[in-house]
Amino acid sequence: METGILLVILVLTGTVILFITERIRIDVVAILAAISLAWLGLVTPMEAVSGFASNAVIAMASVMILGYGIERTGITSRLAAAIVRYAGTGERRVNATVSMTVGLLSSVMQNIGAAALFLPAMRRISRQTSIPVSRLMMPMGFAAILGGSVTMIGSGPLIVLNDLLTQADAEPFSLFAVTPIGLALLIAGVGLFAFFGERILPKKEEEKRGPTVAEIWDIDHPIWTCTIPPTSPFIGKTREEAFFKLRYGLDLLAVRTYKEITVAPSRYTRLEPGQELAFLGTKEDFERFVSDSGCSPPGSVSRLRETLDGEGYGFAELIVRPKASIVGQSIREIGFRQRFSIEPIVHQSGETETRADFSDTPLTAGDTIVAFGSWDALRVLAGNRDLLLLTHPEVETIRHDKGVRAVMIFAAALLLTGTGVPLSLALLTGAAGMILFGILTPDEVYRAVEWKTIALIGGLIPLGIAMEKTGAAALVATSLTGTLSGTHPIIIMAAVAILATILSLIISNVAATVLLVPLVMLTGAGTGVDPRALALLVAVCASNSFILPTHQVNALLMAPGGYSTRDYLKAGSVMTIIFIGIAVTLIYILIA
Repeated sequence: METGILLVILVLTGTVILFITERIRIDVVAILAAISLAWLGLVTPMEAVSGFASNAVIAMASVMILGYGIERTGITSRLAAAIVRYAGTGERRVNATVSMTVGLLSSVMQNIGAAALFLPAMRRISRQTSIPVSRLMMPMGFAAILGGSVTMIGSGPLIVLNDLLTQADAEPFSLFAVTPIGLALLIAGVGLFAFFGERILPKKEEEKRGPTVAEIWDIDHPIWTCTIPPTSPFIGKTREEAFFKLRYGLDLLAVRTYKEITVAPSRYTRLEPGQELAFLGTKEDFERFVSDSGCSPPGSVSRLRETLDGEGYGFAELIVRPKASIVGQSIREIGFRQRFSIEPIVHQSGETETRADFSDTPLTAGDTIVAFGSWDALRVLAGNRDLLLLTHPEVETIRHDKGVRAVMIFAAALLLTGTGVPLSLALLTGAAGMILFGILTPDEVYRAVEWKTIALIGGLIPLGIAMEKTGAAALVATSLTGTLSGTHPIIIMAAVAILATILSLIISNVAATVLLVPLVMLTGAGTGVDPRALALLVAVCASNSFILPTHQVNALLMAPGGYSTRDYLKAGSVMTIIFIGIAVTLIYILIA
């Protein structure tokens, strides 16, 4: 064995051992691997750092930016709400719904794009359903990878395969030739986590958070909504005349008239037929109001409730400053709602706490007001001379008005990838569009990138270069294929599937496909196995990257999900075995 091949195998072995033991953080391990290869002369200094300018790294950083742009416009909140509305809060059904959706999307778009689109939504779903995010991210990511095998344009290896077959004067596969295999793999992946997720998914301890303002003040009631009918006795009355707080103990948070939402409506707001009202209070109080008013609660969907329950709204504590100009005046006198666009819920002065109507109570220095409103409105109060904002806004400004623009940029970037434009260029163009169209600021773009993941992928790419450059990858491939003559076709196919899987964990899945397809086609010609079947098996199994977080999708989700390498080993090893079994069996039956 040549010295170069031996050295690269030693570096590879050491890297894998450090990944598994986690004695050193994996991004640091990847950097050390790249440095070692350069010092050993296995790659040039430029090749050792080339990973950070690679197609994979630029594409990954770009999808992080695109996903963050989608999140900042509130699109993910609506997506999460729609999923929870359909699937409920059960872990099994949520995972199955999300995984099938992502998998089918991944069949017609880049799998990393599908994962990036749903990444922010998974965080939101985790908060809404109290399901640990570590039990949601991995099934979604695996489904994104599996979905790439549903059509011949779903993954890089399958796209490259037809080019390789054309070069070899073999018949290319049609668009849906791989669909039965891909659908079986996707369904198997969804079923694996649906039935055995409790055993194989990690149970990460969620980061403990302190109580919210609503929990501290015991006002963490659901938001109730209803629509006023033309026959309601409240029609024509103003908010002040309706006495919501006094009669029913309900706080009117917002009114929706057609598409316009008014948070903290003033006391002069007049009730009209068709208006949707949003209240905070107990279920019993709300039902009493519905009975008296004749209002009709919405079905399972309330756009107003979804908006107010979204990331752009919340509760905050305000303190009246010692020398405030509003000292001695009441909420009514200062026009609190009109002035600040927030709804006062609780007032505390000294030891006296008031939850009933305190509109005419004079304010004194040091009084606490608990209010509900948009974080944009509350953020404005951070510099107010009369009120001190104690609660830090939970989210950055949500740019609802730019949601359609963000989705169009995301979609355009993905469509570009299907026109032959390199993935990195297409997605980086989309990321630039997020800045140029005012969806993200340059500073926000830098915050959107998970640099630990970038270091991991950038450091591992030189290892793949060294494997190819020294001939280590070719040696492994030719040695294995050379020993397969005379064995049963199933054994040959299983060996090819395992080889493609192993190589895709070390070098890129496209590189593994390009390397193996010519070799296995020769093997097929010499063993009587359909060469096209072996070539398809290679391209499918090149996406069988679940054991280590080296696939772009797994690397993208590793930090948000809080995963370790051992987490991928546990769940990924099961998925890998199932994947090989299904791929080999179906390709043998349908094609070979």
